[in-house]
Amino acid sequence: MKHWMRWLPGLDTLRRYEAAWLRHDVLAGLVLAAMLVPVGIAYAEASGLPGIYGLYATIIPLLAYALFGPSRILVLGPDSALAAIILGVLVPLSGGDPVRAATLAAMMAIVSGTICILAGIARLGFVTELLSKPIRYGYMNGIALTVLISQLPKLFGFSIESDGPLRSLWAVARAIFDGKTNWAAAGIGLGTLAAILLLQRYKRLPVVLIAVVAATVAVAALDLAARYGVTVLGPLAQGLPGFAVPWIGPADVIPVLIGGCAVAMVSFADTSVLSRSYAARLGDRADPNQEMVGLGAANLATGLFQGFPISSSSSRTPVAEAAGARTQLTSVVGALAIAFLLLVAPNLLQHLPNAALAAVVISAAISLFEITDLKRIYRIQRWEFWLSIVCFVGVAVLGVIPGIGLAIAIAIAEFLWDGWRPHSAVLGRADGVKGYHDITRYPDARQIPGLVLFRWDAPLFFANAEFFKERALDAVAKSPTPVRWLVVAAEPVTSVDVTAGDTLAELDEALHAQGIELCFAELKDPVKDKLRKFGLLTQLGESNFFLTVGAAVSSYLEVHDVEWEDWEDQAAR
Repeated sequence: MKHWMRWLPGLDTLRRYEAAWLRHDVLAGLVLAAMLVPVGIAYAEASGLPGIYGLYATIIPLLAYALFGPSRILVLGPDSALAAIILGVLVPLSGGDPVRAATLAAMMAIVSGTICILAGIARLGFVTELLSKPIRYGYMNGIALTVLISQLPKLFGFSIESDGPLRSLWAVARAIFDGKTNWAAAGIGLGTLAAILLLQRYKRLPVVLIAVVAATVAVAALDLAARYGVTVLGPLAQGLPGFAVPWIGPADVIPVLIGGCAVAMVSFADTSVLSRSYAARLGDRADPNQEMVGLGAANLATGLFQGFPISSSSSRTPVAEAAGARTQLTSVVGALAIAFLLLVAPNLLQHLPNAALAAVVISAAISLFEITDLKRIYRIQRWEFWLSIVCFVGVAVLGVIPGIGLAIAIAIAEFLWDGWRPHSAVLGRADGVKGYHDITRYPDARQIPGLVLFRWDAPLFFANAEFFKERALDAVAKSPTPVRWLVVAAEPVTSVDVTAGDTLAELDEALHAQGIELCFAELKDPVKDKLRKFGLLTQLGESNFFLTVGAAVSSYLEVHDVEWEDWEDQAAR
């Protein structure tokens, strides 16, 4: 029983539920639902889907995450960061057919959910940490710009046809210049956006709800839809989402798989950061693997009940917290409240203007931009800043899916470069400083005649093995005295593969041809065990491995009669 409870944190919370929490959870759930309705509809429209699917993608994930998610107050649902990814897949494949678009989006959610669940079970919750901060900032800034641009036509009350963010921006500018703006719609949209941005400093206010209700009342009272052509949401379909397997054609499989993988990466990167933050704040233990399972279960469930890919929300979770949420029951109450709306009053939002929905999405996109920390990165490490800019431009120019692919490729290249061309150093003895140090940092450091101490600051593997050999031979060639021993200070070497092992054997042969002994100091036991399997301990000799650099130096001085006096010996006299 305990084994299964580990995978169902919601049931474990229910088992320990306290009656005093109920009032807080119910009130927070009702407050949350009031915000989730307009936001869900807005993000559905931004994703290229009818608004009703935004409510479907809100109800089901809230219920699924309440059962499988480890965080007590994390709120899941449609997200602005995913809108551009979903839209990038749906537009070229759906041909403007909303039913086909909904089917494709649902399958993307299933793909994303399956990936997250399998990764969580396999305990791969660490994978998103492989993307560095600058790269994450770059693609998220690119996604934010893409989302913002995609909503400008709705904000100004016209439509465009274009492919890609920059072409869309050009098309928007031309439409405005050609006088296609619906100024009534633009007034509603810009007014809603201004209200959200001005009021969002008041954390306890349901800012989005206030702004959207005001826009809806204005459109209905002034009859702006009939008089000025302001487009509105219209009546929603009555009833709850039904179970449906989203079958897609063979031609759609590859784009949907790629889109689903991109969704899984972005959604879990955001969710893991948010869940860790709230776990620390609430005194809970963060569980990234169960977080993957919870996120995956929510996506899988929404894909099977007419929804689309979802993620955690950094804007709606604080609303639940501020409203007094104690447990996952808050999400359950919020989901039931939205379901009640669809069953009893589906026409309540029929006068909601599309321009106001666009304003909601644009305000969320603005919050996605990361500028402050990029300034810090620019000050301390310029090349990582420009790496971020490349990722940003890649998303903005190529589109979201190719742009994220570019970000992943850059991340892999960055990782390989650090391992392929790592730092290395020749070490010397600096007067008054204990140990042996890089002679480029300590120019006055003395080298022991005939001994080269060479430090390699990375694992040894196929990509850097030849470079290691070149740098080691270069250190020997540049020695101020004829070399008798080359000692590799190997404390940073955490692994050696077969290719690197063979290269070490070649290096040993090349050094022996010059009458030079190859030795190692501070090599970790697991790495030494690998060298033993490769036969290198037999080739080099057990006596050529030393516990410390100091031990290697002492052994060298015992074997070879060289003129050398250490500063510590001088101080002792």
